[in-house]
Amino acid sequence: MTELKPPYLAFDPATRRLRLDPHEPAFFQDPYEAYAYLHGASSAIFWEEFGFWCFGGFDDVNRLLRDRRFGRQNPAGIPDSRGIGQDRTHLSAFDGIEANSMLELEPPVHTRLRTLVNRAFVSRQVERLRPRVEALANELIDRFEPGEVDLLPAFAAPLPITIIAEMLGVPVDMGPQLLDWSHRMVAMYMHGRTRETEDTANRAARDFSDFLRGYVAERRKRPGEDLLSLLIAAQEDGQKLSEDELVSSAILLLNAGHEATVHQTGNAVRSILAQGGDPHRFFASPEATAATVEECLRFDAPLHMFTRYAYQEVEAGPGIIVGPGGTIGLLLGMANRDPVAFTEPLAFRPDRADQKNLSFGAGIHFCIGAPLARLELQVSLKTLFERLPQLHLAEQPRFQDSYHFHGLETLAVGF
Repeated sequence: MTELKPPYLAFDPATRRLRLDPHEPAFFQDPYEAYAYLHGASSAIFWEEFGFWCFGGFDDVNRLLRDRRFGRQNPAGIPDSRGIGQDRTHLSAFDGIEANSMLELEPPVHTRLRTLVNRAFVSRQVERLRPRVEALANELIDRFEPGEVDLLPAFAAPLPITIIAEMLGVPVDMGPQLLDWSHRMVAMYMHGRTRETEDTANRAARDFSDFLRGYVAERRKRPGEDLLSLLIAAQEDGQKLSEDELVSSAILLLNAGHEATVHQTGNAVRSILAQGGDPHRFFASPEATAATVEECLRFDAPLHMFTRYAYQEVEAGPGIIVGPGGTIGLLLGMANRDPVAFTEPLAFRPDRADQKNLSFGAGIHFCIGAPLARLELQVSLKTLFERLPQLHLAEQPRFQDSYHFHGLETLAVGF
């Protein structure tokens, strides 16, 4: 069945060209209407507002995430597609962090960095954090003012930033400042950024970096059991992280360790409450809880587009040739609702037999923090709905105008 074309987009089936302003409120409040139409029309589209080919079919996105002819590292001599013009001298601090970030690098450097960092994020290490996450979730709920609360600043944001700060060994009371730096840096990845966005991101990158260099110096003198100390000491085949690599890795872990989890927590609470009935039914056992979190990740993901560069001329899809240095967009949120990959893709069904999602990516850049994010979501959501069985929306939440990201502005609930 072909979905009706939403009035806010234009699509030419012959050329597969899409005109759709990502700042259109009807789109960012509910992108799934447009995705459903596109699944019926063409899951590969040339999105004019971005200027590159985008793919929204589950199999295509999964395949392209694993295709080593595409990657995150900007090929030498090709201007950064995220830049405003060619001059990037005002972005020296931001670019310095990006240059050593494993998210933006390819093997062999990516392999070395990921191997050194990964040991702290394997499932058995993360599982040890379960009691701490549960205690923190309960502490945050205890602080709620009676009657009504905005869950984003009161619960969804402080939980992951506290856990990752404790893991790294930086002061938890720096949480609000870390969040502010992170938000300003992450704004660089959103559509339609301005020179002001870039200047603000560069200042945040400089201040964040200076703060962490001070902490690295302290940890070199007095190592502890924290992740920063482990990263300083870690070696792989006799190679250590350089100071720049250490700072970039810590910033990536702090940013990635909370940004998507905050969005996903809000989206998950909204999705669960929208089902009606007793939300506790979704958390009746550890298996049910894990399945519910996986369905939340599929149903309303926190990141909807992930971009890659072509390292050579590639036929990315039938008749779609991407030249060296060209960008493609992988539409994770659209892929997670693909009717070819899922039975009843628009239905929230934690018990589905075809449970899978691309919300953490795939291939060598699969999210290193996925085990931690899953654990935080399982524990925080279960605790929230057990403690507050009468939880309900106090007002209809609205999403931020922040595509590629997909998260709520506020989440006011009563209980």
